[in-house]
Amino acid sequence: MKKACIVSIGNELLSGTIVDTNTAWLCTKLMAMGIPVVAGYTLPDEIEHITRALKLAAKEADIIVITGGLGPTDDDLTRQAIAEVLVVKLVLVPEAVEELRRFFSDRGLTMPQRNMIQAYMPAGAQMLHNSLGTAPGVWWHEEGKVIVSMPGVPSEMMAMFEDSVKPRLKPLAGGQVIRTKRLHCFGAGESAIAEKLGDMMSRDRNPLINTTASVGLVTLYIVAMATDEKSADAMVEADDKMLHNLVGEYIYGRDGQTLAEVTGQTLARAGKTMAVAESCTGGLLAKMLTDVAGSSSYFMQGWVTYSNESKVRELCVPPELIEQHGAVSRQVAEAMAKAARKRAGTDFSVGITGIAGPDGGTAERPVGLVYISADSAEGTQTRECRFMGNREAVRLRAALTGLDMVRRKVRFD
Repeated sequence: MKKACIVSIGNELLSGTIVDTNTAWLCTKLMAMGIPVVAGYTLPDEIEHITRALKLAAKEADIIVITGGLGPTDDDLTRQAIAEVLVVKLVLVPEAVEELRRFFSDRGLTMPQRNMIQAYMPAGAQMLHNSLGTAPGVWWHEEGKVIVSMPGVPSEMMAMFEDSVKPRLKPLAGGQVIRTKRLHCFGAGESAIAEKLGDMMSRDRNPLINTTASVGLVTLYIVAMATDEKSADAMVEADDKMLHNLVGEYIYGRDGQTLAEVTGQTLARAGKTMAVAESCTGGLLAKMLTDVAGSSSYFMQGWVTYSNESKVRELCVPPELIEQHGAVSRQVAEAMAKAARKRAGTDFSVGITGIAGPDGGTAERPVGLVYISADSAEGTQTRECRFMGNREAVRLRAALTGLDMVRRKVRFD
């Protein structure tokens, strides 16, 4: 099975000024072709770093895909590094010179002399046409090994990959087929879910099961490898069923679905509506719901009652309730949820009150303490949560928890 390694080059990628979107895009494209990416490197514009990484990549993979470092300036050293690793010289390619001159003349410009370096290729390599810029790509293939180098500019890289690289790589995939599916979970941590999966996460298993986690959301990846599409699809579907049997209560969606989208679809299918009353989340829950097209069919209304006075004035939360239990309390969250459902005339509602930080916490009520209440005609469910992280993370976890509570409540009420 052919394997790939991606090498991203550029000081800007390491300084944080530019996010490397090329690698994610290339991983998706290569996987779709049946070529798994087994390693990746992000490197500065320094030839010793690049050559060392290329030598390591050659030991790990059959196909090395490089982006960046093909410009005309002194810090663009990719072509020189490739030549050094292959132990060949850089040679001037007349076709590349012609394309460069045409690029500038078509725009009524004279080509700067320094651009001539872009017309040099490692001896034995082929030039890849750049339809959008001045930097031609490099293709080298010998004895089952491939080195392909493309510009770092995303639009140029994508066009070159689709036009020139993909057609060359496809025959090399050798009938490999990779199928993937993502299952999104909420309500349990990554380790808790992994414990339920047991041997399904074994590294020598096919399909391979991977997990990632971010602010309470856990994604399960099913990666199946086979010699034909039918077999790979069947393997994915079989594991999908097994995962639902093991952790089905936590799985809310798949692939590109969001928790807000799935919660909305659940409400719409049931013909139900909801409203929200938010304090520490500041309208985030309402935003997440209304980010989904068609949400007007199930989301009716929301209140952001940030101060105690607004809770009393807008939601008729009894002042004595706040005085006795505090604004951040189970009782106030329930009162907010009940008032929102009653005033909006909806089937479901959520009330949220808490301390998002970074200030405002005490020993009794620390930063991250949030009460979330979901109300319906069947009763009120309230959760006391103690979220970790910064202000943004606390607010996001609280809003997601509110969505999940409604999703589950609609299903089981």
